[in-house]
Amino acid sequence: MATTTSGGAPPARTFFGHPWGLATLFFTEMWERFSFYGLRAILVLFLVAPPADAGLGMAEGTAKALLGVYMSMVYFVALPGGWIADRVLGARRAVLIGCVVIMCGHIAMAIPGGAGFVYLGLLLIIIGTGLLKPNISTMVGKLYEGQSEARRDSAFSLFYMGINIGSLAPFVVGYLGQEINWHLGFGVAALGMAFGLVQYVLGGRHLRGVGEAPGHRLTPDERRTFVRGLLAGLAVLAVAVLVAALAGVLTIDGVTVALTVLAVAVPIAYFGYLFRSHEVTEVERVRLRAYVWLFAAAAVFWMIADQAAGPLNLFAQEKVDLSVFGWRMPSSWTQNINPIMIICLSAVFAWLWLRLGDRVGTAQKFAFALVVTGLSFVVMSMAAAAASGGAKVSLLWLLAVYLLQVVGELSLSPVGLAITTRLAPRAFASQMMGMWFLATAAGDAVGGQVARLQEPWGDVPYFLVLGLSTIAAGGALFLFARTLRRLIGEDRPEAAVPAR
Repeated sequence: MATTTSGGAPPARTFFGHPWGLATLFFTEMWERFSFYGLRAILVLFLVAPPADAGLGMAEGTAKALLGVYMSMVYFVALPGGWIADRVLGARRAVLIGCVVIMCGHIAMAIPGGAGFVYLGLLLIIIGTGLLKPNISTMVGKLYEGQSEARRDSAFSLFYMGINIGSLAPFVVGYLGQEINWHLGFGVAALGMAFGLVQYVLGGRHLRGVGEAPGHRLTPDERRTFVRGLLAGLAVLAVAVLVAALAGVLTIDGVTVALTVLAVAVPIAYFGYLFRSHEVTEVERVRLRAYVWLFAAAAVFWMIADQAAGPLNLFAQEKVDLSVFGWRMPSSWTQNINPIMIICLSAVFAWLWLRLGDRVGTAQKFAFALVVTGLSFVVMSMAAAAASGGAKVSLLWLLAVYLLQVVGELSLSPVGLAITTRLAPRAFASQMMGMWFLATAAGDAVGGQVARLQEPWGDVPYFLVLGLSTIAAGGALFLFARTLRRLIGEDRPEAAVPAR
């Protein structure tokens, strides 16, 4: 952090060489991620814990599917959240309201009132994150209008480091939840979101007006049409829930399957809408064709990487030796391995992308991410084989798995944020950030259902099949990397996307 001067101008405060507005967004996202990852680290453990231990006593398959769908919906609602910012609220107010709603959701989770409060809390967190997550990333991108893509990638890598500092929440939330009381852990997550809210309000003056106005405000006629459509949609949903309840299929398993289908179908339908929209230019449409393949690659990546909170978390609790000098650390602490490694390596990758410049294209980075992440599950299958005799395995196995996944994540996730802000059609800027998070939604939802296969297949075949399939997907993407580079315009400096 420093100040800079230009001639006789007063010193301008900077954040590691970037505008101070990045610091406001950095810390807001950091505290939101603290609350999210703190909850995520103990949620599946809480769901499967018996009522005697103050848990909900769910079957493992159902708990993993519910966790997968919850994480999916958190990202799924980023699309309507982006639309609301683009058309109604503006990104800045959408983030503010999202902070408040998320905090209320964690407060509901902290109330020991049974499953009803748990489901209410998860619903509120989903809604609030949909308003916050896509729009705060869009605001980061808008801070760098007219600047180089390398500088934008560097900024997103720093922003991503903030995400992962917040992801260290399991040290606090995990310990309090597992060792003292589940709901105390949930309460600390709520406190973290309160810190984020206060910081965002106090730091708003540094954003230089970014996100204050909607990009394409609804006309009065459009607003009336939207309200009618929303009411009709809610009515259809209410009827569908009633029919499902009367038919006896309104169960946790039934809901998770239905939401998984929704998470896959919506991005397919929305891409179709974008390709037909008169607001998308021919140049933007060409680049959207390339973006579809990057989207699919990201969905495959997150299907594997986000199994850390479910199958890998339970594997750590049941089959990993967690003793440290005679003290057994909470299994939720293994969820900190990923963010610690990302914090250590984020600056390295930010420097690497600046160093490589345009010599390595986005598709190549994505393909590499899939290959190394697939290798992580091959290693995981070896760990499962070592634990098949009943003996607990060394924590070093998980360290190796997470190291490979971190290398993959840093090659895909911050780069994906940056390429989305670059390729988004002008009329759909925040919505396209929502589309990027739909890749995570689809991957998490499918991953939650795929995790049901772990018990009937066994650990070794389960991890091995998923790992080899992901490696194959990465290899296929490598074959088409040059074509995608041409469609994006990365092979021609003069074809770079103009600043917006």
